[in-house]
Amino acid sequence: MRVIATLNKHPKVSTSVFQMNDKFIIKFEAGNMEQVFKINQAEVSGVEGIDRMLDEIFITKVVERFNEMFLALKEAGGNK
Repeated sequence: MRVIATLNKHPKVSTSVFQMNDKFIIKFEAGNMEQVFKINQAEVSGVEGIDRMLDEIFITKVVERFNEMFLALKEAGGNK
């Protein structure tokens, strides 16, 4: 697996794109949490296609999911 791009999609979330076999792996990181999406290379036209796919609506949902993850961890007592 190798990093092929880092995208600046949100000021509080780092976005890395990896390539492995016939897949792109898109990893979002915020604090001690991460979300990973795997897509077939045939579904997008390289990094440019991934960048277009990660539009404002998609990124908003990623950030909302991070907020839900943070609250769930906090409720479980894992973020003291």
